[in-house]
Amino acid sequence: MNNLIVLQHIKIEDPGYIKDLMIKDNVNLTTIELDEGDKIPEDLSNYDAMFCMGGPMDTWMEKDYPWLIEEKKRIKEFVVDLKKPYLGFCLGCQLLGEVAGGLVTKSKNPEIGMLDINFSGNKKSDLLFSQFPDQIKSLQWHSYEVQELEKNKDITLLASSPETKYQIFKYQNHAYGIQFHIEIKDTTVSEWGCVPEYKTALEKQLGPGALEKFEIDAKNNMLNLNNYSKILYENFKKLLKTL
Repeated sequence: MNNLIVLQHIKIEDPGYIKDLMIKDNVNLTTIELDEGDKIPEDLSNYDAMFCMGGPMDTWMEKDYPWLIEEKKRIKEFVVDLKKPYLGFCLGCQLLGEVAGGLVTKSKNPEIGMLDINFSGNKKSDLLFSQFPDQIKSLQWHSYEVQELEKNKDITLLASSPETKYQIFKYQNHAYGIQFHIEIKDTTVSEWGCVPEYKTALEKQLGPGALEKFEIDAKNNMLNLNNYSKILYENFKKLLKTL
């Protein structure tokens, strides 16, 4: 992997620990900060892979964030037309889901906290996730989710949680949506807690003072999360070699 394009929707949501691993590998990173007016390059064929990160906005907020319209078109071009590797986290997962014909809807219950994710039997034959345990705990911070992806025969469900069916799914064998945050670092929760939309959602779900408890819980699980990020990253590099 030489050239990777990262679509970001707020500066503090970058590829986190995976970004550190990529920098060590001297990966050439092009970061497009969409919320600050950056434009996605006209020619995407030069990029080996795309990461699409989370953000405080939702996929349907095109009036407030008109750049979402162009972003969806370019994700579709990269994933469906060019068939290039893609990893989407949280909002990036939902954008892939919408591009693949799914529906992004409000979750019955928001998922915020360090919560369980259960892999399906499809994990065993998947290049990225086959080495993961059958159940992991990861950081969730979302109140919308992708549904109705079963209509697309190119979609494989890889993991679910009690609240959200599509925690991990893949489109064909090169594009993945990951609804949770495996990429976090020690500083992530405190930084995200400064974003008004995130803090409000957190306190509404878990009560006042929730941020401090959440931060401790995240730090207690950080070693595992960093290890999962390493496995994901190493396997993603293998995926690039197979395509």
